[in-house]
Amino acid sequence: MASNNNLAVLEALDTARTQWYHIKAIVIAGMGFFTDAYDLFCITTVSKLLGRLYYYDPAHSDRPGKLPHYVNNLVTGVALFGTLSGQLVFGWLGDKLGRKKVYGITLILMVICAICSGLSFGSTADSVIGTLCFFRFWLGFGIGGDYPLSATIMSEYANKKTRGAFIAAVFAMQGVGIIFAGLVSMILSAIFRKRYPAPSFKADAIFSTQPEADFLWRIVLMFGALPALLTYYWRMKMPETGRYTALIEGNAKQAAADMGRVLDIELDAEGEKLSQFKAANQFPLLSHEFYMRHGRHLFGTMSTWFLLDIAFYSQNLTQKDVFPAMGLTRKAPDINAIEEVYETSRAMFIVALLGTFPGYWFTVLFIEKIGRFIIQLVGFLMMSIFMLLLGIKYDYLRDENKLLFVVLYVLTFFFANFGPNSTTFVLPAELFPTRLRSTCHALSAASGKAGAVIGAFVVQSYTLDENVGKIKRAIMVLAFTNLLGFCFTFLVPETKGRSLEEISGEDGGAQNETQMAARRSATIKGSGRLEVI
Repeated sequence: MASNNNLAVLEALDTARTQWYHIKAIVIAGMGFFTDAYDLFCITTVSKLLGRLYYYDPAHSDRPGKLPHYVNNLVTGVALFGTLSGQLVFGWLGDKLGRKKVYGITLILMVICAICSGLSFGSTADSVIGTLCFFRFWLGFGIGGDYPLSATIMSEYANKKTRGAFIAAVFAMQGVGIIFAGLVSMILSAIFRKRYPAPSFKADAIFSTQPEADFLWRIVLMFGALPALLTYYWRMKMPETGRYTALIEGNAKQAAADMGRVLDIELDAEGEKLSQFKAANQFPLLSHEFYMRHGRHLFGTMSTWFLLDIAFYSQNLTQKDVFPAMGLTRKAPDINAIEEVYETSRAMFIVALLGTFPGYWFTVLFIEKIGRFIIQLVGFLMMSIFMLLLGIKYDYLRDENKLLFVVLYVLTFFFANFGPNSTTFVLPAELFPTRLRSTCHALSAASGKAGAVIGAFVVQSYTLDENVGKIKRAIMVLAFTNLLGFCFTFLVPETKGRSLEEISGEDGGAQNETQMAARRSATIKGSGRLEVI
């Protein structure tokens, strides 16, 4: 039940027509996610190269060097620990200090740590990998801050009719980042391959690993600093969101001035109404009031994101191990080091272009028509079905029908992104009150990254040896986690077409409904019959 006593600044934001500044905000916030995805997933294209360069053992001359399991998991997964930590810290700071004040810090961290990741030097293999992991942790820390801040800023700028599409569009830049992770690695490795030809590992175990390849992986990692650097100036020019300025800082006049400056709307400050608005929404996160209003929603967003990321990051981080079985790359002994990077990058680019990228933008197109709830529900269900088929028929698909293998694999990515990978990002930005929105999104996102850590350190260990039995078990377990995500989706409500204050109850709607329910209950107990109030 929505209240008619909404603030004019909030009403104006909810009903404002789509303007150039909305598009500009999508690009500014979205470039952060482009960088996030590039930095998190480009490591997949070069991790096998690191094994050839630093872990070749002449005693095992029948196979190229390979990262030990714990090193591989650490290299590909340490950024996820940083992301989880960054989400919690910056999410909390976003509510305490303001969205804008901490928004630029995340980009500075990403730029510095992406460059330093490529400058990871040392006298031994362990020192190089140790330095790389140190900087990738802090890179992840900066990336983590972008999740709650970008989602919250976009949700608070957008109007209620297009809010879901705008937030999803910001997140869809992750798909573009994944494509560029494959594309940049593919282009650079193609240049290096032409410039520094070498025999296959079978032909010459030593000279199949070009010394120049040590520059290749460093350039790939450092490229992630470029889009973040280009975005920094425009982020610093963005004003604080009108909702934060009005509802948290209590400055309706400044909120009206800021929003009137960037959006084509005229606003009046409303001091008295603002005081009433703030007074009704002072409860902290750890309170009975929050538990009664939003406890179920927070558990729903945290659990679904956790279950989704176990599968989603397992798929992305283990692509390099599944590609040979799909026929998209040749076996390691049949190619040289740079060729392996090229073929892995090309396969990653193809899968992202056909499955990952379209899924994100299908969500942008249909989220306001179908709704968040249905998209998430169907996405989880379809992922479960396709993964179950992949797990059960893995031997047949690998040996006799590689085309069907590729199709099913691509479809799991498509429905992950035209499904829960997008909606789990959108919903926490809409369900919670302004005072706690960034923190609750951070808790949900951090829960997701906890699932991603399980994918990186547990599920990935089942695919590294290319053992068919282990891979089949891993895929079927992922199908089950998706089915659990389907079930937990019923804990979150549909938010389509409603204002943020109506959804969160900040406008008094949720409080009024609670009071009416209590009065109905008291009437039933007192008289033994239900009276309409």
